[in-house]
Amino acid sequence: MVYQPVGIRSLALSMPSIKRTNDYYRQKYPDMIATAEQKSLARLFSLANSAPSNEFDQEMMPYLQDPFRGTIERRVLGSDESSLTLEYKAAKDAIEAAKLSPHEIDLMIVASLIAEQIVPGNAAALAAQLGLTGAAWNLDSMCSNAIVALQTAGALVRAGEYRNVLVVLSCTYSRFIEETDTLSWFTGDGAGAFVVSSLESNQGILGTKIVHTAETCGAFFSELTKDAWGQERIFLRTGKNANKVLSNMAVPSIRTCCEGAVAAAGVTLDRINFFAFNTPTAWYANLCARALGIEMERTINLYPQYGNIGPVLPLSNLYHAAKLGKIKENDLVLIYTIGSVSNAGATVMRWGDVALGPYPCPPLKESQSSKLG
Repeated sequence: MVYQPVGIRSLALSMPSIKRTNDYYRQKYPDMIATAEQKSLARLFSLANSAPSNEFDQEMMPYLQDPFRGTIERRVLGSDESSLTLEYKAAKDAIEAAKLSPHEIDLMIVASLIAEQIVPGNAAALAAQLGLTGAAWNLDSMCSNAIVALQTAGALVRAGEYRNVLVVLSCTYSRFIEETDTLSWFTGDGAGAFVVSSLESNQGILGTKIVHTAETCGAFFSELTKDAWGQERIFLRTGKNANKVLSNMAVPSIRTCCEGAVAAAGVTLDRINFFAFNTPTAWYANLCARALGIEMERTINLYPQYGNIGPVLPLSNLYHAAKLGKIKENDLVLIYTIGSVSNAGATVMRWGDVALGPYPCPPLKESQSSKLG
């Protein structure tokens, strides 16, 4: 079988205008800080038993005295922003960085967590805004959207069905997690986009391993209820034993997917130059490095700056690592993601001459006077 070099041609990020620090919650919800350990926080990031029982628990231990569990900042939507506005900016920048016109995008795959409307997703509306003339469809694999969409796009380009596939991802947790739920302390908003095309010889996607995460069913669920203004909204909730489920499956998933991806690529972990992990907690990069036996110098952790931005996490880590020169052309790069009630997956690629979109504009710090008054 002749190998067709296919992979990421350009990459862009789009972040919302508001930067929310921990002081926002301390000043607005002092009582919630005092009772934090009795809320969603306890269901997610606390010991399921009295003592650490696995590597996840051990890496989490240093953060248990901090009610924010290592989160320092998170980006959230402004009043005139939405998943579509973030997606449009990221998509437009990715197309321009690739030096393509909208008419040269044959297919766009959109994965919104969550879309502006539950049904349909954002794909058709975004295609109209961008002026695309090709196909556009929605995809859903929760926080593993990046890996699943990358594998889908790569396979279609390699098969000759399409030449240039635009993948657009967004996460807007602030729209469906209540501010009065401690879960909001760890989550943020953002979007990313990349173009998948043919690359130079020996570059691009080399191997992928994806497995389902059915064991997380029930760890999170959505609930239709009324907000503080009496409007019906869907909110994300944490289920019972979520902390136990997430901690027990973390290391086995990391090893299964990452070892499977390097085997499919015909390489070994020691040959990987850089690892871009999905980092949904402050300690997840350390956990991944520990599980795989690699040095922290070979990865990056932007969780303190962004919080958990779901499927956009691996893209933000890739983007910033490339901007900082931690990833160079022809480096071997491994991307790993984990999604609840969806999939975990890893991909190994040889990094090409990836064009990067403009640096996301520094967000504004949320005004305490405007929010507290």
